[in-house]
Amino acid sequence: MPIVNIINTDLQIDQKKILENVNFELRKGDLKFLIGKTGSGKTTFINSIFGNLEIKSSDKFDVLGFDLKKIKENQIPKLRRKIGFVFQDFKLLNDRSIYNNLEFVLKATGHNNKEEINDKIQRALKLVGIDTSLDKLPNELSGGEQQRVAIARSLLNSPELIIADEPTGNLDPDTTQEIIELFQRINKYGTSMIIATHDYNLILKLKGKVYKCEDGKFYEVKRK
Repeated sequence: MPIVNIINTDLQIDQKKILENVNFELRKGDLKFLIGKTGSGKTTFINSIFGNLEIKSSDKFDVLGFDLKKIKENQIPKLRRKIGFVFQDFKLLNDRSIYNNLEFVLKATGHNNKEEINDKIQRALKLVGIDTSLDKLPNELSGGEQQRVAIARSLLNSPELIIADEPTGNLDPDTTQEIIELFQRINKYGTSMIIATHDYNLILKLKGKVYKCEDGKFYEVKRK
């Protein structure tokens, strides 16, 4: 049973068609890549899965048990709690410690029990291999450490799907390799992943189908 099932879908913004005839399926444990030039539609595709886009022309658009053709506004937060998001520029709150960055997310998604919050934070940080002081601010961390914290943040609510948008774009080659290995580990635990990237090293090192956005089209690219 697919956790993302998109059939014959056109994606548009303000009446302008961005991608047409999108067909995409993601099952539990799948890892798939999204490539394409800036402005080709990658962000539009990601936003559609995240519930940020009104789906008007589609035979099917199901994500994690929600029909996004019919989804109501008050259901969108429930959808998003099932999805973890990793950004290129980390998006950490610079005035808060590592711990408080993660605590903020959990409280914002309805968690109030201090013990449960602490347990979730410690579990996520252990998974990504953060062993520095949790009182540090983001600007006291290296780029690799900041991205690990950002990945830990995406894991807090045990998401069924992680979407990573250019996750190695601001990292050096050695740190990129560490993040690749981390993604491999997360994926092996059964978490499905969609990674949008320009980094072909990432694609070569990880197994998964590759899809391309180009000239309004969305299609699978065969690996060489």
